[in-house]
Amino acid sequence: MEPPTSSRLNSRKRRKDGSGPNGATELDGIPPKMSRRSLGLREPAPFSDEVEIDYSKPYIRVTYEEAMRGTPLDRPVRVYADGIFDLFHSGHARALMQAKNLFPNTYLIVGVCSDELTHNFKGFTVMNENERYDAVQHCRYVDEVVRNAPWTLTPEFLAEHRIDFVAHDDIPYSSAGSDDVYKHIKEAGMFAPTQRTEGISTSDIITRIVRDYDVYVRRNLQRGYTAKELNVSFINEKKYHLQERVDKVKKRVKDVEEKSKEFVQKVEEKSIDLIQKWEEKSREFIGNFLEMFGPEGALKHMLKEGKGRMLQAISPKQSPSSSPTHDRSPSPSFRWPFSTKTPPASPANRSRNESAVTYDISEDEED
Repeated sequence: MEPPTSSRLNSRKRRKDGSGPNGATELDGIPPKMSRRSLGLREPAPFSDEVEIDYSKPYIRVTYEEAMRGTPLDRPVRVYADGIFDLFHSGHARALMQAKNLFPNTYLIVGVCSDELTHNFKGFTVMNENERYDAVQHCRYVDEVVRNAPWTLTPEFLAEHRIDFVAHDDIPYSSAGSDDVYKHIKEAGMFAPTQRTEGISTSDIITRIVRDYDVYVRRNLQRGYTAKELNVSFINEKKYHLQERVDKVKKRVKDVEEKSKEFVQKVEEKSIDLIQKWEEKSREFIGNFLEMFGPEGALKHMLKEGKGRMLQAISPKQSPSSSPTHDRSPSPSFRWPFSTKTPPASPANRSRNESAVTYDISEDEED
């Protein structure tokens, strides 16, 4: 386990101490980053008729191996990608990103077909050609935009724009009476395949709009669009307004139900808290009651202690045998009223009982 750990530490150290971009060196196998020759990073990409091309230098197309090794900065690999780009979405952007990153030094040219060509060969578009041009111009991966791009690429068009490779997904694109409009590009070795993004396309977006047509019409009517602008009849307009009112009523009822549920839940929580507190207090009260009045409670001990003190207070003290009271004259006889040895007697027997059971009360005891 030690060698892999040390190698990782050394690799991290090389990256940190390296002089290349982001700490990379030649030992890491990471090629140094090149400055991007792209105006699209700070402003929209220019149109092809606005870019000057130096035709004094001959056009010599680079091979795939040369492009992968990396060309000089003043000679980037010119990659061309075309399309309709209606409702420009992330799938379009990802395809252009792949085209831009095909080679270490790439200059991406994007062709956008006009409305006339698109309507003739593919169908009606949501966005017009100017809107589609503008959308592609503001994609960060695009270096140049070709307006009114041809439907089928000709050798003259490729030579005019000095194109080295054409980027597109590898699925055969049948159109204009051809099974694959990129067939001749593939045969010439100029085709560079890209991958389509699943789950997103212009057709998918249009399908969602058609599926939820009523929802979008009602939303736009609510935002102030007229029925004429939305191509909606008078009856349908009233129907959508009625549906909107019904939905608002339903939403209010749902809000009231949710608030009532929250209120009931809060009442239940408070009642549970009160019951728990009452149970705690009742347990405490019962415990205190049993502690005071139970069989072994404090009250019983207090009564026992009080009874013992009372008996101790009223019981006579025994005089010692050597007490001087024995030398005195006998004290008057006194019968202890709480004694149970001799029951109360009649007046005739009282004199005899008093003489038989009497207690001598000395002067000290009287004190």
